[in-house]
Amino acid sequence: MAKVKYYYDQETLSYQKVERRKRKIFGNVALFIFSSCLVGFLLYLYAGKVYDSPELRSAKRDKKFVEMQMESMEEEIAQLTAVIEEVEERDNSIYRIYFDANPITEEQRQAGFGGVNRYKNYEGYSNSDKVIALKESIDKLKKRTAIQSKSLDEIAVLAKDKEKLLASIPAIQPVRNQDLTRMASGYGYRTDPFNKTRKFHYGMDFTAPRGTPVFASGDGVVERADANSAGYGNHIRIDHGYGYVSLYAHLRQRNPYNVKVGQKVKRGDIIGYVGSTGRSQAPHLHYEVFKDNERINPINFYYGSLTPEEFNELLKKSQQENISLD
Repeated sequence: MAKVKYYYDQETLSYQKVERRKRKIFGNVALFIFSSCLVGFLLYLYAGKVYDSPELRSAKRDKKFVEMQMESMEEEIAQLTAVIEEVEERDNSIYRIYFDANPITEEQRQAGFGGVNRYKNYEGYSNSDKVIALKESIDKLKKRTAIQSKSLDEIAVLAKDKEKLLASIPAIQPVRNQDLTRMASGYGYRTDPFNKTRKFHYGMDFTAPRGTPVFASGDGVVERADANSAGYGNHIRIDHGYGYVSLYAHLRQRNPYNVKVGQKVKRGDIIGYVGSTGRSQAPHLHYEVFKDNERINPINFYYGSLTPEEFNELLKKSQQENISLD
């Protein structure tokens, strides 16, 4: 029970009862509550500057982790960009030039992305600019990689075709040096052995004993193996592809062929044997090379079997104007 308080009234010279006003009480209570809230708020602000809440600490940690990952991604993108630039340089300056392919222009490799804003979903965040820049770098890198991958696929096809071409070109001497008696006649004007007139000789004559092996000078398919061409006697023609055809004439009478029409042969395979059939005065191999149906000098196609010294000696002999054997 609340205590009753009194005070002494000097005017009436008597004790009077103290009356407590409810409004004053309410005001005091309100003032106390307001003061308490104000002090608490000020303490909260002060504590917030000194101590982080668990949620705030977690958010700051996550933000720092994201920033670290973004920095790491920037470094990786820079490294990958350097690698792709080196591959592009090799592709343009070595591979594509070697295989007669046009280089890919810088505009094609560095082309951007037109049209709508593809990075709209990344806008409106605290790190939007950085995220968009990273995403754009990644997209460009992916495009450059795709272009380079397609280029290397093309180079692989060209390389395979180039390897096939190099294997197909008639590039070796059809009779081995150790089997030769002599190089009788070369490509150019020579004296015809039958009518003694000066006549153009479209091949090279290799003098060798009957039965000496004759080798395919390049990969190809046997196009002919017969004696149905005037003057050549028993002869073989090999289609090497790419416009090249080689001809081997005056093969021996008996069992002249070691191949048949339609057969695939490799450079160095034995295809027949030296003889003296057709328009021939002595055992030898008459050898011709065609490019796009035009006869060309076979001397230019022996880089696959002769040393520089042997080639120079053969060249010297082939240029002598003498009497041919056919």
